[in-house]
Amino acid sequence: MHSTNDNQNLNAILVAIQTPGVTDEELNGSLDELARLVTTLGYRVIGRMSQKRKSERNFTVLGDGKIQELAKWTGGSGVIAASVVKKKHKAALKFEEESDDQDEADDLNEDSNESQEAPKEKAAYVVFDCDLSPSQLRNIESATSATTLDRTGVIIEIFSRHAKTRAAKLQVEIARLSYVAPRLRETGGGEDRGGGGVGGKGSGETTLELDKRNIRDRIKELKDEFVSIAQEHDVRRARRNQELTVALVGYTNAGKSSLMRALTGSDVLVADKLFATLDTTVRLLYPESRPRILISDTVGFIKKLPHDLVASFKSTLDEALNASLLLYVVDASDPTFRSQLEVTRSVLTEVGAGEVASRLVLNKVDRLEKAEIAMLRREFPDAIFISALNPNDVSALRLQLIEHFEADMSDEEFLVPYAAKGVIGEIRERSRVLDESYDERGVTLKVRGQNEQIDRLRALVKKQSEPHR
Repeated sequence: MHSTNDNQNLNAILVAIQTPGVTDEELNGSLDELARLVTTLGYRVIGRMSQKRKSERNFTVLGDGKIQELAKWTGGSGVIAASVVKKKHKAALKFEEESDDQDEADDLNEDSNESQEAPKEKAAYVVFDCDLSPSQLRNIESATSATTLDRTGVIIEIFSRHAKTRAAKLQVEIARLSYVAPRLRETGGGEDRGGGGVGGKGSGETTLELDKRNIRDRIKELKDEFVSIAQEHDVRRARRNQELTVALVGYTNAGKSSLMRALTGSDVLVADKLFATLDTTVRLLYPESRPRILISDTVGFIKKLPHDLVASFKSTLDEALNASLLLYVVDASDPTFRSQLEVTRSVLTEVGAGEVASRLVLNKVDRLEKAEIAMLRREFPDAIFISALNPNDVSALRLQLIEHFEADMSDEEFLVPYAAKGVIGEIRERSRVLDESYDERGVTLKVRGQNEQIDRLRALVKKQSEPHR
């Protein structure tokens, strides 16, 4: 027997709801992605189940038959404990009656070939591929006797584990507390903390209310601390504004970090995990070009990325907003890369980076057949096809980046007297030297650079060339 009690403590079953308009392919793709998320956390997926529903609003999300089937995976009773059930509003009761009718139809329409036998292994975790309300979490855990997570909770936990810098940790903690606050549960029976207001009349603050207030205060503290860190980042970013910058953006695990490592020769973390990179890394293109080009690796995107995380990581995404060029990196071997690309573009548009110049990079083409590549070339004629693991592809991409920026550059010729100190070094640093010659007057340099840099160099040469009084 392969499973042990320790292993079973990490066993998880995935659950998805197929609402109208969601195709089977989309459903399975989303479940596959959820499986990778759960695996990244260290859990072991032992099964998955789904049900067609009109919405995800039912008090157990699933129908009665499905919740009982789910309980077989977890060893639960399949019934919500009476202590968990709260008095409901008439509108809620009416909605549940309608849901119950739908449950019966849904249960009858389930594929007859699905196994109804008790699973050989038990799951300690139930993970839903949607967001769950606090009451839904309580109800499902009561019926299944298993720890229940939703998609947002899984993503936030991954972010928490992968955050390394202080800035990333602050951003993740803000998002985590914002997620936890509405899901707090009363643990002390709702006792009052004190006698209440003036004269001791009225109810005091409950333990739950106190916990929520403490969380709000903590979020404010974290945001205040992050403001100072963000200001430091803004200063560093402002210093780079005169540099040419390329931001690698795309879906998580599309190969951005591998490409970053190949383009810059830097020791950037490369791991086959979702959200392995949370902190923006900036490195010089290698071999160095003139003018210099900076490459930045950014946090990856994912479907249903929690809004609080998008908001928290806005400062990180500002790297894309302030970039000279965006490289949309996608895993061309993933059949769902088109929808992944749409997610990336949508999030970047949300933070105001939708108008930044961009190129599409179809990565991991080494995993495709020639016929597949040919079809993609017809569909994406302007895309750059590479494998980040192929040095020739990376070198070709480097040249394309240089050519992209040089297309908007100007050529200029400078005569620099031998007595002009430091000017030649500045010219070499800020522009690309195309030709140079020497005579009795000094050094003549033909250079290519950005228009604003050419103007600065022209002013510098003029100042240094003037006779000193």
